[in-house]
Order: sequence, then structure tokens, then C-alpha cells
Amino acid sequence: MKDVDTFENDPDGYLYDPRARAAMAWIAGDDGDLPAFEASAAVRTASHAVDRLRSHGSEGRGVSAGALDLLIRLAARGQGISIGELARAAGVSSRNVTGLVDTLERDGLVRRVPDPGDRRSVLAEITPAGRKWIEDFRTPSRLAMKALFRGFTPEELVVLRDLCLRLAANQQRLSAHLRQIGSQP
Repeated sequence: MKDVDTFENDPDGYLYDPRARAAMAWIAGDDGDLPAFEASAAVRTASHAVDRLRSHGSEGRGVSAGALDLLIRLAARGQGISIGELARAAGVSSRNVTGLVDTLERDGLVRRVPDPGDRRSVLAEITPAGRKWIEDFRTPSRLAMKALFRGFTPEELVVLRDLCLRLAANQQRLSAHLRQIGSQP
């Protein structure tokens, strides 16, 4: 997909996407919900921008974005982590994590080891080759994040983080509510 900046400034000096505004205005109708719809579209645009940057950095090195997430979690933890715990931390299924661990294991970046606390279970742990891979990835990753967030103050980054996590928390509450409603007879 080709990146095309189509953003403009509104009368208050804030960026907006005229194409997204037009589409969202139709969906929002006349109820005054346009800012929420536009914010949702902007979050999606920003998420895609971050994903494209992460994919560019990791896939060029032979690792998918999902596998990169696992490697980072394993490297940061310093010890083995169960497949279930990795899945919960990443917000994906255990089956998805099992496939990623299989791939990383084939590449020599991760290995499965017995769980000392439960002999029926195994843990995934990063190998020395995986640690080297992550170390080699750190510098370009740091440079990319600096470039991506250029012009943001530390305070703005804290607010951005807070707003994004509040959206995620609202979505989790809404999902739990919808599951509860769906399970009622």
C-alpha cells in the first residue's frame, strides 16, 4: 500500500483526514458523534503506520511482527514463559503463539524447555542466537521510534499512551458486556 498524506488542518490547527471525515460523517449522521468516528479512524490510521514501520523493520530481518513481539517479551523476561502466558500477554490465542514459537524454534531463536514448576508443561525461552538477534534489532528500532515520534513532547507521549490504553480498556469492558449479553438465555 502506498503511503499518501492527505491530512489538513482544521480551523483550530488540528490535523484531520478530509477523506475519513467525509466517510465518517455519513456513518455518524446528525447525532453529533462525528468526533468519535473521526478519532476511531485516526487511531486506525496511526496503528497502521506503526504496524507498517514495525513490519518493515522485522520482516526485512526474517521475523514477522508477531514473532518479534514474542522475542521482545522473552528477552525482557530473561526466563522461560509458558505458551498460555505469552498468548495472554500478546492478546492472541495459544494456538497462534504455538505456531510462532514453532517458527522461532526452527530458526534457532527460541527453544522449549521443561517447566520446573510443572513437569507436564513446557516453557518457551530465548536462545543466545535470539538474544543476539534482538540486540542487533535494538539500534535500528530505537532510531525508527525516535523518527516516528519526532516533534512529540514526553508529556504528549504519556497522554497518547493513556488515551490509547483507555480505548483498549473501554473495548475490553464492552466485549465482556457483549459476551455476557450473548450468553444469557
